[in-house]
Amino acid sequence: MRILVLGGIRSGKSQWAESAIADLVTGSRPLCYLATGPAPAGDAEWQARVAAHRNRRPANWSTVETTEVAMQLRSAATTATLVDDIGCWLTAAMDRADAWSGGSVSADADDLLDAVCGFAAPLVLVSPEVGLSVVPPTEAGRRFADELGLLNQRLAAACDRVVLVVAGQPVTVKDTGR
Repeated sequence: MRILVLGGIRSGKSQWAESAIADLVTGSRPLCYLATGPAPAGDAEWQARVAAHRNRRPANWSTVETTEVAMQLRSAATTATLVDDIGCWLTAAMDRADAWSGGSVSADADDLLDAVCGFAAPLVLVSPEVGLSVVPPTEAGRRFADELGLLNQRLAAACDRVVLVVAGQPVTVKDTGR
């Protein structure tokens, strides 16, 4: 079972995803929380957000903090995993490829999709939804929105279920019944 959880900032998507992966994992099966966001020194507000996410997780969940999502999924393909979030992963991929000013993240996106499609355990992916607000005023912002929108579409096609979380409420967008 692969689930894509979409939503805006502070929509409740991460909490919903945490509950969904917990429901998919039975007994004492291992569970990995794959955190893609940085915790930069000197940004107390961001560090508080990261700490809130960490503090919500059960103690028996392992946490891996990395932007190497495809590599991690391949190395632990039988461990139920929650990836939070694809937007932070994309930011890192765009940084590596200089995609803010014209580089391409196509190979990175293809690699991620390949790893997602080959993953054998329950998988929940969290990603920000784009396009529900104004068009970003900068070229870099528009590039990010375009890349994330395309990636979300590709991930949605690869997932069994897609849920949009709005104001803490899940709305099923796709459910193949698997």
